[in-house]
Amino acid sequence: MRITAIREVAVPLQGYMANAVVDFSHHTVSMVALISDQFRHGKPVIGLGFNSIGRFAQSGIMRDRMIPRLLASKPAQLLDPNTHTFAPSAVVQVAMQNEKPGGHGDRCSAVAAIELATWDLNAKLMEQPAYAHIADVLGRTPTPGGIPVYAAGGYYYAEDSNARLHDEISRYREDGYHAFKIKVGGQSLAEDLSRVETAIEAAHGASRVAVDANGCFSITRAQQYSQALSSYQLKWFEEPCDPLDYRSLSQLAQDYTGSIATGENLFSAIDTQNLIRYGGLRAAHDVLQMDPGLSYGLTEYLKMIEIAEAAGFTRRQCIPHGGHLINLHIATALNLGGCEAYPGVFQPFGGYTPACILSEGRIVPSDAPGFGLEQKSELAPIIRQLGDN
Repeated sequence: MRITAIREVAVPLQGYMANAVVDFSHHTVSMVALISDQFRHGKPVIGLGFNSIGRFAQSGIMRDRMIPRLLASKPAQLLDPNTHTFAPSAVVQVAMQNEKPGGHGDRCSAVAAIELATWDLNAKLMEQPAYAHIADVLGRTPTPGGIPVYAAGGYYYAEDSNARLHDEISRYREDGYHAFKIKVGGQSLAEDLSRVETAIEAAHGASRVAVDANGCFSITRAQQYSQALSSYQLKWFEEPCDPLDYRSLSQLAQDYTGSIATGENLFSAIDTQNLIRYGGLRAAHDVLQMDPGLSYGLTEYLKMIEIAEAAGFTRRQCIPHGGHLINLHIATALNLGGCEAYPGVFQPFGGYTPACILSEGRIVPSDAPGFGLEQKSELAPIIRQLGDN
């Protein structure tokens, strides 16, 4: 059994979205296909993956470094000797040949797209949904009855911002979401607090609303916001400072009584270790949002979970960033505290499919083989392009 071809395409995100730091209208995502020599129903079995949302496609890194290494390897190098399926950890090891330690930047998501496609490929070979396959490999039982899910959005509107925000949150609530996240940091404190109050009214409760500053604040401004937000008792205050400014984060954690969420911009296990050592986060109180698609894939993410648990954090405090099908399956398989959804933005990757069951603030993945990306109509043209090359 071997991989006969690896294909990648850079896919632009659709529509205009902007937070306090980034305009996503120019962002791209790498989608990857691993073509195997195994056939089902007369067609080769293809593993699909992508490098999450919020960074850029990594076409050059894959084309020039990762893919040639994998295709030049001996077939046995990529196989698990016990199961004779593809070994995601071996795929990572081969893809990372001759890469120096450290410097966890763009290559993390390049490797992740390929590694996640390996899990999709294996699940399809076993004719299992990815959440069931991942749980079987790790000796776990997937979370039954769905996992908690929150609707992320709340971006700034150019006109009628508060009214449109109210309509957006109300629409998500009517769809079955019970928790929501909006952006702060792009306007004055007074204007942002008005948006927070609008979201609380639409959500029917402050505990259902989280706010995200996308790491834009200095410690002084973060403290101003934390003081103003404390009285609301929100779901969490996300990325108030630069993601690697552990000293400022630690200062804030001493003062802010609510939950702090961070981690989506950490790309390795050692980054996670340093966050927990020096970031002042509180076990059983704060939220860890590391994203497998941005951090070398599920293999590395499992190491992050081990580090968090060793420090007293529970899996319920781990809620991956991303808002897409891959992380839904991972969160379900690993019994995590929930997952993010992008029901209205970041197409063609954001959000779930009609085959996923959303009810009373919980989401159940479909039982389609693999991650079920083929069920997402927005991805169909890209999947055809990757399969037809």
